[in-house]
Amino acid sequence: MKNVLRYTISLVLAGALLWFVFKDMNLTEMLDRFAESDWRWIAVSCFFLSCAHVTRAWRWGMLMEPLGHKPGIVNSTVSVLTGYFANYIVPRMGEVTRCGTLYRLEKIPVNLSFGTVVAERIFDVLVLLVMIGLNFIFEFDRLSTFFTDFFQSKIGNNNSGSNSLLWVALGFLSVAIPIAIYTIGSRKKRAKLMQNNLANKIVTFGKGMLEGLLSVRRLKSPGLFILSTIAIWVFYYLVSYVLFFCIPETSNLGPLAGLTLLVVGAIGMTAPTQGGIGAYHLLVGNVMILYGLSQNDGITLATFIHGAQMVFMLAVGALAFLYVIIQNKKEVPTPEQVSAEN
Repeated sequence: MKNVLRYTISLVLAGALLWFVFKDMNLTEMLDRFAESDWRWIAVSCFFLSCAHVTRAWRWGMLMEPLGHKPGIVNSTVSVLTGYFANYIVPRMGEVTRCGTLYRLEKIPVNLSFGTVVAERIFDVLVLLVMIGLNFIFEFDRLSTFFTDFFQSKIGNNNSGSNSLLWVALGFLSVAIPIAIYTIGSRKKRAKLMQNNLANKIVTFGKGMLEGLLSVRRLKSPGLFILSTIAIWVFYYLVSYVLFFCIPETSNLGPLAGLTLLVVGAIGMTAPTQGGIGAYHLLVGNVMILYGLSQNDGITLATFIHGAQMVFMLAVGALAFLYVIIQNKKEVPTPEQVSAEN
């Protein structure tokens, strides 16, 4: 019942977000624009997406090597694909499905493989945080204008948005820093703070990130691990960026627009909906306004990118599940084999 309830809630949330995004859109016109797109770039995008998943499987194998396991690249890739496929059906089930698939194919204990998945997610979060920082550095004018306008609309127009934002930030820091210093310096206050579930989760997550970060020292080739992590996100960047050239309205967008789309899209994909459906469309569709697109064009681009990735992942994910079924049938002994052994 818990799983059914979670699935139902995520499905309703995705439906509500999609309705909100598309309620003012002319869907017939959007489909006509899709038909007129240059579909050759979709093949290029799918190629880069495949490269990202194979590289992720290769990196995953590096994390399991110090634990005494060395899965094959084919089985690791199949496991990664089944995980992404599962996420389009039940949110947050991808990691469990991925580890369960690897157990079926390689007999690697799920608890060990799941620990490596958590570790690699930590590195992905760190890369995403770096990209968010780079995005704000390179696109500060656009992003600051966007958030300043939003802030002004909430607090009024009596003062300049930038000054208001600065004073709020300074006020927050002037309160937060002394509290943090006092709490950390006082053992009793620190122990009381750790009794709070939210604070405890934040501290635990932070410790886990640090442990995961330091675990790279146990790898046989830490340089290759870091290189593969960078390569994964470069491929993710190219997956979305090349699709700019499919639609005339977005073909003139530059590399920095691609960086913004990657960062905002990655945040949207973390929403508790199937494959980030709805949240991705909402965030990407609106942030593309910063680059001169209308909201309709931004939503069209978001739908095109997300739809192309989803169709491709559902197709290859289904093939991956079929591969697992075939492999499992091969491993089941026939009655003749059983009698021969006896």
